[in-house]
Amino acid sequence: MNTQTELVPAKELAEKNRAGFPNESAEYRRARNALLAEEIELRRHIERVAELRRRLPPGGEVTKDYRFTGETGPVSLAELFGDKDTLVVYSYMFGPQREKPCPMCTSLMGSFEGKVPDIEQRVALAMVARSPIERLVEAKKARGWTQLKVYSDSDGAYTRDYVSAEDADVPGYTVFTRGDGRIRHFWSGEIGGDMVDPGQDPRGAPDMDPLWTLLDTTPEGRGADWYPKLEYRNGG
Repeated sequence: MNTQTELVPAKELAEKNRAGFPNESAEYRRARNALLAEEIELRRHIERVAELRRRLPPGGEVTKDYRFTGETGPVSLAELFGDKDTLVVYSYMFGPQREKPCPMCTSLMGSFEGKVPDIEQRVALAMVARSPIERLVEAKKARGWTQLKVYSDSDGAYTRDYVSAEDADVPGYTVFTRGDGRIRHFWSGEIGGDMVDPGQDPRGAPDMDPLWTLLDTTPEGRGADWYPKLEYRNGG
């Protein structure tokens, strides 16, 4: 969004709305149009934040030779880029101490799985965890995933530098760029658990998992005590 462009007030745009549904009340329509103006403002704020992100100055250069183990053998961070200039690395919670991968991480990765061909038109994408590659591949097959690429950070060097200095089993989302023979850190999710607003579960912005975006459109919302599971039985 060009910030130099003078925008029509959101309320005026909302007044252009001609939507209406059977048997709705005038009260509902007034409240819905007021909400529509807020949705337009939200859309604009999302774009402003994205523009600020794109304008970040160059991040720190990657000078270490980070090594991973992929499904076909050893690979470097540089090799994860393939033929792309941007690399997205999602570090998921599946350390050696875990019997199974984190359900929340699995939910997000499941949403990526079907979009890999689209994502890889623009950027490279890699899923990284601290467990041995054999465990990562086994868990991937159990989900029926065929498109996500998983990698083991077996020595933890990458994880300690870009996810958790304590090598904690926590998620991380990191973007790297490559140009002029250099790899640089571009952006990482940095909203931590100590930045949560009252009554809110810890989460970053934007919310990467469309599960939550969908639930936010419902009257029940996200709920206060429901989280995705690895499997469901009897509808629970």
